[in-house]
Amino acid sequence: MLVAFFGVVIGVNVTMMKLAIATLPGTDVDSPYAAGLTYDREISAAQQQAARKWQINAHIERRADGGATLQVEARDAAGQPMSGLKFGGRLERPTDKRADLAVGLSEAGIGIYRGDAASVAPGQWDLVIEGEARGMRVFLSRNRVILH
Repeated sequence: MLVAFFGVVIGVNVTMMKLAIATLPGTDVDSPYAAGLTYDREISAAQQQAARKWQINAHIERRADGGATLQVEARDAAGQPMSGLKFGGRLERPTDKRADLAVGLSEAGIGIYRGDAASVAPGQWDLVIEGEARGMRVFLSRNRVILH
């Protein structure tokens, strides 16, 4: 009986340990070393983005079918709509990177970019918006949103 008791306890502990490691690895990035090397470039890109003084407004709305529609409106420092940019969006789960969703945005009008995501679960998400011009990233935004 004593051997069976400890066998059950050890078996349950091993099972719970495997499940805990598989569901939440505890890392934000795959390689912290590589992320550290790109830190200076990210600071420079953020300073350049701030100097442009663009006005980028994003709105995400959850639809009745469980999907979500993302709209981004881009204006330059003078308030004029900007076209010809390539925007992309991501909905990232703060607790589980496996649930992340990419949202492709296409230009729906002058300075207005829209995209749809199918079957977005309710709850907290990080909305990440990236803008490119001539193959270079010129805009990056990360905001926490709650979808009901």
